[in-house]
Amino acid sequence: MNVSNGTDCDQVNTPAHVFFMLVYSLQFLVGLLLNGFTLKVYFCRGQQQRTSSVTVYLKNLAASDFLISLCLPVRILHFASSSVPVRLVYCHFGSAAFYLNMYASILFMGFIAANRYLKIVHPVGNHILQTVRVARLVSTGTWLFLLASSCSYIVLSLLTQDSEPPRMVPVTHSCEVLHSPQLRVFYKFIHTCSATIFLLVLVSLVLFYWGTSRRLSQVQQRQPASSSFNKLAKCRRNMLVLVIVFCVCFVPYHLVRLPYAFLSKQCRWKQTFFYLKELTVMVSVLNVCLDPLIYFIFCKTFRAQLGTRRPVSTSQVSSNAGRLEMKSNDEC
Repeated sequence: MNVSNGTDCDQVNTPAHVFFMLVYSLQFLVGLLLNGFTLKVYFCRGQQQRTSSVTVYLKNLAASDFLISLCLPVRILHFASSSVPVRLVYCHFGSAAFYLNMYASILFMGFIAANRYLKIVHPVGNHILQTVRVARLVSTGTWLFLLASSCSYIVLSLLTQDSEPPRMVPVTHSCEVLHSPQLRVFYKFIHTCSATIFLLVLVSLVLFYWGTSRRLSQVQQRQPASSSFNKLAKCRRNMLVLVIVFCVCFVPYHLVRLPYAFLSKQCRWKQTFFYLKELTVMVSVLNVCLDPLIYFIFCKTFRAQLGTRRPVSTSQVSSNAGRLEMKSNDEC
C-alpha cells in the first residue's frame, strides 16, 4: 500500500492520506455548519442586542473557527494531489491562513478565560479590561498582528521563490524544502513566536483555573451554602471545560512540533514525525467542532436564542436583549 518516490524517506502512505482526507472532510462539514450557525446567531439574530466584552471575544473565536473550516479544502487537496503547483499554493497561502486562524483561536480562548477571571476578581461593576471598547481594540490588534505575520511570510516566500521550482515534491516533505535560506530563518522566528504565544495562553489558563478554585475554597470555608459559592462553582466548572478543550486540541500538536522541527531532518525519523505531526494537526482542528460548547456555556444570550428556554416571541427577545446581556455579565 506504500508508493515509493525513489527513497525510503519519501515513501507515501496511501491509507494514511485517505484517512486524513476523510477526517478533514468530516471536520470541514461539521465545523462549517456549527460555526456558520453560530455566526448567524451572533450577527443576524442579535443585531439589536447589547454587546458585552465576552461576547466580542466569542464572536471573534467563532469567526476564526469558521475561517479554519474554510482552509480545510486546501489541506485536503494537499493530501489528494502530488502536483507541485498545488503544493506551492498550499505552502505559500493555505498553511499561512490555516495557522493564522489556529493561533487566533488560541488567543481568543485566552481572552475569554481572562475576561471571566476578571469577573470573579471584580464581581461588582466592570474592570476597564472588561469594557466592550477594550475588547474590540484587543480583538482588532490581535487580527492585525496575526495578519502582519502571515502576510510577511507570504510576501517573503513569493519574493524568494526559486524561478524553477522542483518538478516533484514528496508529500512527506514539509514546506521547508521550498523555502529559501532567508525564509527558513523567518520561519524559525515565526515558529518561536507561535510556541511562545501557546505557552503564555496555556500557563494563563492554568493560573485562571487555579485562582478560581482557590477563591471557591475560601468562599466554601466562610459560606458553604451561599449563592456566591454556587456561582463560583459554576465559574470553575466552565473554566475547566475551557481548559480541557484547549489542552485536548492544542497541547498534542505543540508537543510534537518541537521534536519534528529538529528530528525530521534524519531519514529514519522523517516519515514518522511527518505523520505524527499531521495527526496532531488533525486533533487541533477538532477545536472547530468543540468550541460551540464554549459558546453555549459562556453566553446566556446565546443559549436563550437557541431556544433552550421557554419559547418567546421576537419582540420579547428584542425588548429583553439588554437585560439578558447584563445578566450574562453576571455569570461565568
